[in-house]
Amino acid sequence: MVRNNKQLLVCVFLFFSLSACTSVRFKGFFVGYAEQMKPVRLSLAQGDVVQANKALGGRNAVDDVLFQLEQGRLSYLANDWQNSRVAFDAVYRQVELDAGKAKYRAGRGLQQLAAVVGNDNVIEYQLPAYEQTMMHSYQAMNYLYQHDLEGALVEIRRANLVQEKALKEHRKALLDAEQALASGVKDDEVNPDWHRINQAYAGMDAVIGEVKNGFQNAYTFYLSGLLYEAAGQENDAYIDYKRALEISPDNRFLQQDVLRLASRLGMQDDLTGLEQKYGVWQQKHKTSDGQVVVIYEQGLINEKKELALHLPVSTSDDELRFYNLALPVYEKSSGLSRSLQLKVANRTLASMELVRLQSLAAKQLQQQLPGLILRQLSRLIAKEKFRSTLERKGDDVGNILANLYNLVSEKADTRSWVTLPKNSQLVKTQLPAGKQRLELLVDGRKTHIELEVKANRTTLVNLTKIDNFMNYQTVNL
Repeated sequence: MVRNNKQLLVCVFLFFSLSACTSVRFKGFFVGYAEQMKPVRLSLAQGDVVQANKALGGRNAVDDVLFQLEQGRLSYLANDWQNSRVAFDAVYRQVELDAGKAKYRAGRGLQQLAAVVGNDNVIEYQLPAYEQTMMHSYQAMNYLYQHDLEGALVEIRRANLVQEKALKEHRKALLDAEQALASGVKDDEVNPDWHRINQAYAGMDAVIGEVKNGFQNAYTFYLSGLLYEAAGQENDAYIDYKRALEISPDNRFLQQDVLRLASRLGMQDDLTGLEQKYGVWQQKHKTSDGQVVVIYEQGLINEKKELALHLPVSTSDDELRFYNLALPVYEKSSGLSRSLQLKVANRTLASMELVRLQSLAAKQLQQQLPGLILRQLSRLIAKEKFRSTLERKGDDVGNILANLYNLVSEKADTRSWVTLPKNSQLVKTQLPAGKQRLELLVDGRKTHIELEVKANRTTLVNLTKIDNFMNYQTVNL
């Protein structure tokens, strides 16, 4: 009878853990998101957006927001602006709803509890700030392609609010997570090999580079400045161009835009400092010319990988036992970023990077690590206590099952928006008004684009290249 009770306890533990996954696909609990999305990314790389959409499949409740992001991006790449708008609007409404629901916080608490005995894939996906700003940026482009500048400006304001809110909140969130990590786990319960954990993440510094946080995005600020300027709101445009330049100070195209508007708006104090840094501003084109801006989106952002660690852990009984830890990590990309070449008259202009989304994603993950590790250690404690209880009572079968469950249930949360580009670059020039033919060199491939340049107006060219997929759109602002 006693033995039956022990075995029943094992079954209850396993059932509770797996029942935490009833709101997700069973597959999602044991197979990482990045692995599931490989067919989608492969189809995109082969230039087949239709097949990528088919490979995306259907929704599931926990990852519905992430599904809509991927759907919105694929529709965007297929020039289906309306369906892309619908998908991104659904994401925005859900994010706003979640932010205001007290019930949501209780639900998150239950998911966090489930994650302690299962894995982080049972927690509803939360959009990091860089994904939210990119969503609003693409939504702004959807409106632009449908000739709705006001709608585009609404989305740009939302993107800027996301960045401002993230800037205010990230220090507190990081401090709270670090304090929880320091106080939430007692040394006498479990003591993992911290050296090996830190060593495993050392390579991610190369991915992050010089990025200071995971949410400030020069691409979004530049697009904002571009749209404000098109709407005649030059003071707002100047502010956002300056923000973009603060994030990407070596981009000479940003330097020229900030100098140009500082001069036009009579910002003499600013202009003096700017000219000391970047040189004296000189008007080099005719007033009857038009501005041509090319934004180049390159490749696909790296997906998260699973970092599987088989670590020695000191238990409460002073025994050394090995446990499986599964944490997400970004690995350094093997491919180098290449600039786009724009040939104008007798000179060639090379694009310059606005944002490296890969770096933002890696920095965001780095900032989340304290909370991720806290849940990982909490899982270890729960599983170790359960296993040791069974062992003390002589339940060998239960002990074996507990160890087996630990082996199969540890799965890193590799969810992220994986159809985003690796980076966004900028190149711009001035051309005479009228019909023009641009010559671009993209990854060694020559491309010609016909466009209509309007005097004192901006013509925006948005070009995306993902291996064998290439697409571009032009719009007059």
